[in-house]
Amino acid sequence: MTEAQKSLPKWVLIVSGLFALLELMVSVSLCLSPQSVVDTVDLSAKGVYYIIYMWAARQFALGSIFAFATFKRSAPMLTIAYIFFLVMFIGDFFIGISQKENALVISALVMCVISSALLFVINKRR
Repeated sequence: MTEAQKSLPKWVLIVSGLFALLELMVSVSLCLSPQSVVDTVDLSAKGVYYIIYMWAARQFALGSIFAFATFKRSAPMLTIAYIFFLVMFIGDFFIGISQKENALVISALVMCVISSALLFVINKRR
């Protein structure tokens, strides 16, 4: 085990593992029950399931990356995953503003703060 792996706080690994599980569960729910996730979308419209499955694949990929990085206790991999997370939630923030969805704006801001804090904690010992 390298020094960077030993120096990662246990709570960072727990939070990263929870994010991995969350992303994997969102992916599964998008595939099995999309109406429970996207209640404002007309699922009978052409091409909607294609977009939903693309979204599910993105969530699955991110969950798998978080799980692998957490299992390996890899600070560089967790850094990349949290940078992706941060960019994704910055996009969600602007989507929330354009759609006038306050819940999306607030949740995106909270997740941006959490992602930034975790990036700081992971990389402060380098």
